[in-house]
Amino acid sequence: MKTFAEFGLEPKVLQAITELGFEESTPIQDKSIPIALTGSDLIGQAQTGTGKTAAFGIPLINKIPVTEDRIVALIMTPTRELAIQVAEEIGKLTKFKGLRSLPIYGGQEIGRQIRALKKRPQIIIGTPGRLLDHINRKTIRLDDVHTVVLDEADEMLDMGFMDDIQSILSMVPEERQTMLFSATMPPNIQKLAQQFLKNPEHVSVIPKQVSAPTIAQSYVEVHERQKFDALSRLLDMESPELAIIFGRTKRRVDELSEALQKRGYSADGLHGDLSQNQRDNVMRKFRDGSIDVLVATDVAARGLDVSGVTHVINFDLPQDPESYVHRIGRTGRAGKEGAAYSFVTPREIDHLHFIEKVTRHKITRKPLPSIAEAIEGKQRVTAEKILETIQDDSFNEYKGIAIQLLEQYDSVHLLAAAIKLLTGEKKDITIELTPEDPIRAKKRRPDVRSNGRRFNGSSYGGNRSGSGSGGGYRGRDDRRGGSSYRSGEGKSRDGYKSRENREGRSGERRPSKPSGSDFANN
Repeated sequence: MKTFAEFGLEPKVLQAITELGFEESTPIQDKSIPIALTGSDLIGQAQTGTGKTAAFGIPLINKIPVTEDRIVALIMTPTRELAIQVAEEIGKLTKFKGLRSLPIYGGQEIGRQIRALKKRPQIIIGTPGRLLDHINRKTIRLDDVHTVVLDEADEMLDMGFMDDIQSILSMVPEERQTMLFSATMPPNIQKLAQQFLKNPEHVSVIPKQVSAPTIAQSYVEVHERQKFDALSRLLDMESPELAIIFGRTKRRVDELSEALQKRGYSADGLHGDLSQNQRDNVMRKFRDGSIDVLVATDVAARGLDVSGVTHVINFDLPQDPESYVHRIGRTGRAGKEGAAYSFVTPREIDHLHFIEKVTRHKITRKPLPSIAEAIEGKQRVTAEKILETIQDDSFNEYKGIAIQLLEQYDSVHLLAAAIKLLTGEKKDITIELTPEDPIRAKKRRPDVRSNGRRFNGSSYGGNRSGSGSGGGYRGRDDRRGGSSYRSGEGKSRDGYKSRENREGRSGERRPSKPSGSDFANN
């Protein structure tokens, strides 16, 4: 891999990269940046977590003069969460050069965005629907755009944005540079590239094994109603130093973190409805060990980089293999070993096999932990702590009372009582979580229109209504108007009537910005 200094970048761009602590480029950056710097059109094929944002962001920023006061670069993303993340990365890369970038997405008051546009940003990062709203209002003009980036293009087309993308690209001058990044290259992506890219260079970074080899991956087949008891047993049996548990929706995260606290675990939740202060507080407690279990949604965990995470548990399976890879990548960092467990309901086995196929990794089946194994695990950890204390030789002041007790009681009884006391007993509280519908095996299909109605091109169940988290089935919350769909945590919004609702406007508070750098965790 090359160092960033070898690309011939502007000093202020290189300064920003250096401050972020990165010297060597990732494979997709190594292949893409030299091509992008020449101004050629580019198709980049790479999975998530490969540093795609920097691959197009660095050359884009490098070529925009700081004196420019027009919108000259447009980055389209499928979801508002990704728009926010990309905007944050662009902001870090432009720190010293002083360019202005602005994320545009549904769910945020449009008047606020219009006011921000008056500050004359050079770079716009937006979702197709909200971009078209601004274009129709004439609050965004694309007449001067000379660089367009389509990020996660396959996801945008899966969500039914083909017409929107075509409309937007038709308004951009033909003399431009277009860069398209996608994890997969289905026929509709190839058609889009043929229509709007000119003699593009194609770079591909497809690892033989997507999943990290230092992570032991297992799954437990369990019914939805049994998940929480299975989780409690697994936590007791494994006794993780730090664990991240992934839930599919904000409601799930709230319920699960509260349930764990009631059972006596030191846990807290993280999702997009938290304010930045709340998010920082939760992460501070997790990093300093005040809590050892973090329950999070995919969006909240984007860019999350905490050293020492020993376990990742997918309480709910993710919607797609890319999210699976991103989730389990929170453990096994810096060459250390990690463990990833996934709870899979019987109706989700096909979806698990789909994840195995894409990630090229066999996920080992494990039996449901028994109560005996859970108790044994807790006792083992307590015994290890006792042995560590003996090795520290820092218990002399306790020897006196120990001798007195040994004169009165049997040594085995005393030690057993001490282990019981130190192990602690979890509160026997009945927990009932709101069940989530199972995820169906993903089947990609072309974007289709019927009578002018948009529907989701990415199908987990074949239903034409939108899903709350990117699938194509209509979940329980969607049918009854539950909070996870109103809050817009997921990716797809195609079942809603308005463009703003497709991008998650309904009932959504402004999401907090994800932390972390794309160079490692895109």
